[in-house]
Amino acid sequence: MLNMVFLTNSWLSSFNQPGLCITVAALLHYFLLAAFTWMCLESVHFYLALVKVFNVYVPKYILKCCIVGWGIPAVVITVVLIINKDFYGNGSHSESNPFSNFCWIQENTVFYTSVVGYVFLIFLTNTAMFITVLLQIHSVKSRTQKRSRIWKR
Repeated sequence: MLNMVFLTNSWLSSFNQPGLCITVAALLHYFLLAAFTWMCLESVHFYLALVKVFNVYVPKYILKCCIVGWGIPAVVITVVLIINKDFYGNGSHSESNPFSNFCWIQENTVFYTSVVGYVFLIFLTNTAMFITVLLQIHSVKSRTQKRSRIWKR
């Protein structure tokens, strides 16, 4: 959906309808955040599968992942829309080229907090999960090497 909204964004913004542009920009923002949220959930799943291997039963796991994966971006978009729906709009930079229009976030502060900050938090979470998984794999590898040396003796 992120790709579909992104590819149709310029065409839809050419209609010069503010409501349509706000909707398209909000959808683009939502699907971008949802993609990154699902990436974060994948790293958490990776952590659960490789580090917390045993006794990790989470009731209704997929439902909880769906609520987080689709819900957190929806909360962010709803907060932005409640504060001011005009944060979304047409980012036309050139009147001579009508296809340079693009519906997106118009306020830099909103962009840096709701996109860059969000992605940075997910990047930190993914990095922490990755390092934890690497340390776990390294410790398992060193334990098996010690056991094999003992068995060889």
